[in-house]
Amino acid sequence: MRNYVWTAMAALLLMACGPAETETTDDPVLARVHQRELRLSEMEGMFPSGATLADSTVIIEAFANRWARDAVLLWESEQNAPSDLNLDRLVRDYRASLVRSSYEEELVSTKLDSAITTEELRTFYDATQEEYQLETPIVRCLFLRVPYPTPEEESLQLLWNNGNPEDTSALKRYARKYAEAYLLDESAWYGLNQIATQLPEGTLTADNVNTKREFTQLDGTNRYYFRLFELKPRLEIAPLSYVENQVRRAILHGRKREVLEKSREEIFDRELRRDNIQFFTNR
Repeated sequence: MRNYVWTAMAALLLMACGPAETETTDDPVLARVHQRELRLSEMEGMFPSGATLADSTVIIEAFANRWARDAVLLWESEQNAPSDLNLDRLVRDYRASLVRSSYEEELVSTKLDSAITTEELRTFYDATQEEYQLETPIVRCLFLRVPYPTPEEESLQLLWNNGNPEDTSALKRYARKYAEAYLLDESAWYGLNQIATQLPEGTLTADNVNTKREFTQLDGTNRYYFRLFELKPRLEIAPLSYVENQVRRAILHGRKREVLEKSREEIFDRELRRDNIQFFTNR
């Protein structure tokens, strides 16, 4: 099918091109921008199996349009390039950067120790706490949004009010079965905005959360349950449990930097010992 589309499109394009393009019957020109040409062969592999002639025409027209836009911008850039622009050097530098980056990634993948203990997390967090100031308030709470009329409403009310560990487990089972949204981990921290967006607009804000520590609310479509355990306002230091992933990334970033610096020094010292590095600055 691909070969059929290829041949058919080539024939179609040749008919459209006219006499000027008959010398390129095997590979017709699709577009030209100044001296640059886009030929059909450059689109090999771009036609999905089962594509009709109409589908292939759309694909060719779209690709040719994008190609022409890129080509004309490149031509304009070349016309206005600074006279002292050293393209060969830029290409060499870019290639060197790609090769070096690829090798550094390989070094990191083979030498980086990604295991982080709880003690390491705590030590790093304690030393860098000021970097984890909250931009928005966070809360420890329970939250539940269920449809109204509420399924097994009396049972839900009892489970919500009791607060026993056994009832918390039962509450989670209820939520998994009926709730449209719920947050029922008492030890977890959540962004206040994360909860506020699940409630009618204006119900819970940074200004009123301390005065609305517990409530049940009905809006005709849903019933909402909210119980606040702890609030940390904006600009306070975030608890470790809330920023643990950030702390882990920071630790690994530091280790990665150490791995690369150590590897660079080892490679330099090795080649220096082998007399593969020479300096001529004192001549």
